[in-house]
Amino acid sequence: MSLLADLTADDGLPERPDLPWYVAPLPRAMENFGLRVAALVVAVNLVGTAFGFWYYGFHPLPLSDPLITWQLGGTPPSMWIFVPDSPVATLFIALALGLWLLGRTNEYVNALAFFGCWKLGLWTPFVLLAFEEGFRATTPLPMYLFLLGSHLAMTVEGFLLYRISDFPVKAVAVALAWYGLNDVVDYFLPIVGTPHHTLMPGQTALEGMYGFTHPSPTHEIAAAGAVVLTLTATFLALATRVTKLEAGAVDPDGAGE
Repeated sequence: MSLLADLTADDGLPERPDLPWYVAPLPRAMENFGLRVAALVVAVNLVGTAFGFWYYGFHPLPLSDPLITWQLGGTPPSMWIFVPDSPVATLFIALALGLWLLGRTNEYVNALAFFGCWKLGLWTPFVLLAFEEGFRATTPLPMYLFLLGSHLAMTVEGFLLYRISDFPVKAVAVALAWYGLNDVVDYFLPIVGTPHHTLMPGQTALEGMYGFTHPSPTHEIAAAGAVVLTLTATFLALATRVTKLEAGAVDPDGAGE
């Protein structure tokens, strides 16, 4: 067999049940390839996680920069966990695939990874395109295209997870709680400081205090996209669960229910 045939073969991989296109949209060969090179996918996502934390303002390099700057520098430390959404999502997918490679699959991590890949993988392109003029005014074209393409790739890799996960209801509930809480503090009730979503064009730092301005309608448009994606992630995860049950690919009495 050729190398490509070996990398796309079914042998030794989790079963691929016959599911509707909307929960399993990738071709079998692409899924198989992604699972075959899962170690590489883990490594790429860990690099993306490190870059993402740097992007949001954790700057161990260059040494001339403050260690904490940019958006993290303008956010109360108690709320930092809610700022780097995309790096946390790439960390979740790296953990999900890494645990699978080690034979220690965790359904809670899988659900968090799916929600993160779907939500941040699509929300970022949504705002990049919705506010293209503003982003292009402050973001070099190579970085703009990198952000667009890398986040769309997150969406694609999220659809590998149904092969290694049954998305039990408790795990989906945990993922919904985490990403729902993110929506609340990012757009509606920040608890400390101002809302914590990724900075949009037109936002400026507040003088003498933590937080940023949140001009309308940019804030509302970004919020609507985030909430819709959290809801659709919930639907897709539960739909995957149901269709796998209907296909007989899940033990309804198994662990993790």
